[in-house]
Amino acid sequence: MEQMLNTSHGTIALEKSTGTSMPLLLIHGNSSCKEVFKHQLRGDIGSTYQCIAMDLPGHGKSGNAINPEQTYTMSGYADVALEIMELLNIKNFAVLGWSLGGHIGIEMMSRSNQIAGLMISGTPPISKDPADIANAFLPSEHMNFTGQETLTDKEADIYARATCGAEATFEDFLGEAVRRTDGRARRIMMEAVASGHGADQRQVVEHDPTPLAIVNGADEPFVNNAYLKLINYNNLWEGKVHLIPDVGHAPFWEVPGVFDVFLDRFLRGLL
Repeated sequence: MEQMLNTSHGTIALEKSTGTSMPLLLIHGNSSCKEVFKHQLRGDIGSTYQCIAMDLPGHGKSGNAINPEQTYTMSGYADVALEIMELLNIKNFAVLGWSLGGHIGIEMMSRSNQIAGLMISGTPPISKDPADIANAFLPSEHMNFTGQETLTDKEADIYARATCGAEATFEDFLGEAVRRTDGRARRIMMEAVASGHGADQRQVVEHDPTPLAIVNGADEPFVNNAYLKLINYNNLWEGKVHLIPDVGHAPFWEVPGVFDVFLDRFLRGLL
């Protein structure tokens, strides 16, 4: 079921699943859209849990931000997500954040005690130290697109294929989502990261008691999985970073049947 909500940041598009158990907010990555979670929304996860997938401002069917400089940052997006859950009158919920969505989830943890648990995928919790940020990511010819305001149609498809898995099923909506994205969202977000805007995410996960699950592809092309193992987490789910073999940046899309086993086990432990 799709729904539009008016927020202080702009109009936000949502899709809800039919499940009634633990509410789960799904937050997509940079230049993507809520439909990237369609396997979870319309599969066993969605029929069990109360899943809510949102299009970030400037993405998908949501409107562009009313105030781009305020909204198109990790902390701005976190404010939007928390406002959405308040408007839905949901007080206690889990979050699944992919890539940028995972950074947003950590930002939410830093400012709210309503999050029962956070699962991140393709997201390195970064500090404000430029050297730390450099170590968190792998060199990639496609990383420049992350902060590039204007992309050609070809570049949009290349970026969509790279982020959603070079060997994964590619659907047209993935490229369309990149083309639709307000290019200012990419530029402003990366400028904000470079200026140290927002929470020190490494400090958050090293001190916050909220259960944190990390499920990545072992062949992650953008995130340094070795960096994830250097962090002294306060409450890392099952005491380890889970890596799915032969999978890239979007395991929930590339191998949903495998990924959803982790997600279901995590959510059941929060009930």
